[in-house]
Amino acid sequence: MGKKCNLLWVLMFCFPVAQACAQQSTITVHVHKTGLFSSFAHNHVISAPVATAEVNAAGMSAAITVLAKNMKVVDPDASEKDRAEIQSTMLGPKVLNAAKFPEIRFNSSRIEQTGPQHYRVTGVLLLHGVSKEISFEVTGGPQHYQGKAKLKQTDFGIQPVSVAGGTVKVKDEVELEFDIFAGAKNGR
Repeated sequence: MGKKCNLLWVLMFCFPVAQACAQQSTITVHVHKTGLFSSFAHNHVISAPVATAEVNAAGMSAAITVLAKNMKVVDPDASEKDRAEIQSTMLGPKVLNAAKFPEIRFNSSRIEQTGPQHYRVTGVLLLHGVSKEISFEVTGGPQHYQGKAKLKQTDFGIQPVSVAGGTVKVKDEVELEFDIFAGAKNGR
């Protein structure tokens, strides 16, 4: 009986912890192609695990940090070699310059509830050493939020990558999808 009680206690205690650990906040970045020969290129999908997500539902505030070095190109249509090249370019000095700008941070300045479980979030995004105010819609709460936003790379001092004399390039505007769990700390 003693072993069964101990096992039961361990399972009851550990299951909620394991469940919470499985909830990793992520941002997915969608980068689309453009240009005369863009049909020969592919769009990019980048996974950006969130290092910290501090969401205060009662205080209507949020702070999110992503470590640039942890962002990963996951293009499903690209070969492993192509993904590695895209990854290197993304983290290198031409795009994110992860060595110089290791963190991407967002801090809310205002969160307004626009309906049941719907919010308008405004705050400052620090990306590539440039701070800019952005606004976007989110749904959910109080522990899990989802939303989408668009931003232009050039607004943050990033020139969209271009190859073959500009006949293939990525669009300036990128789309972000977030899946945020309040209080998530996914490691630094």
